[in-house]
Amino acid sequence: MKRRQLLWYSLLFVVGCASEVNTADQLAITAPKKLRLAVTDVTGIEDLQRDFGAFRIALGEVLGIPIEFFPVDNPTAAAPAMLSGQVDMVLAGPSEYLVLNARAKAIPVIAIRRINYHSIIVVRANSKIKSLAQLKGKTIAMRKIGSTSGHIFPTKLLIDAGLDPNTDLKIVMLNDQGVVALKKQEVDAWATASDRYQNILAEEGLSEQDFSIIVKGPLLPKDIFVLSNQMAANFVEKVRSRMMKNQDKLIQSLLVAQANQKYKGAQLVTANDADYDIVREVYGKLGQENFLQ
Repeated sequence: MKRRQLLWYSLLFVVGCASEVNTADQLAITAPKKLRLAVTDVTGIEDLQRDFGAFRIALGEVLGIPIEFFPVDNPTAAAPAMLSGQVDMVLAGPSEYLVLNARAKAIPVIAIRRINYHSIIVVRANSKIKSLAQLKGKTIAMRKIGSTSGHIFPTKLLIDAGLDPNTDLKIVMLNDQGVVALKKQEVDAWATASDRYQNILAEEGLSEQDFSIIVKGPLLPKDIFVLSNQMAANFVEKVRSRMMKNQDKLIQSLLVAQANQKYKGAQLVTANDADYDIVREVYGKLGQENFLQ
């Protein structure tokens, strides 16, 4: 009897060991030999290297996999690149995430929560405009079409104030030159992100004393890392777990670049698709649902 029990426990031990080995082997097999990373808001390999070179190295160390850059021509170009298998991982803004999710079925993995990420609308300090309702019949400068903080949510603020963005005022896309146009009185208001505001003023040699913020919106949805749906589920979980455990290292590597100071004080959190429903809602109000299909 004792001999049979000994044989039984020995068999269980062997099976258990084999199971652990098989799981490790499976992970090794399903993990890619490299990850090709794109950033939707950065075009060109030189800019990628300048702004995300330190992060690329840190991420490779955290995941134990070499990371290669894949430059995209515009914010939405990452979706077809992922769909065709040219890119594996993307850091995207909220609007770009919705395109990636809709067109390439990208898997949300990790989001970056920024502590000061709001849309603001600014006027000249001596302007008679004190509320959004007074922008009716005026011209407002925004960043670029699809920008979460510089287009989508400023537009939502206008709609919530009772304005029709298509008929009640004129919207012009001037990227970060909107502040210059505002200073020169070429536009009546300017929409931007709160965490970019002071940096843009400093770059243009302008002072906060020259401007007035008439509205500050709620905290915006987070930037997000997504993976191709061709990645194995256990590898996706490995990426999520290791990024979370090493977030201090990853955030610090982002802050090496001046362009990424918006991530100062940021935190990595598990990505949740439902957090982006508010962005989908705005596109619906604009009648641009097809953009997300």
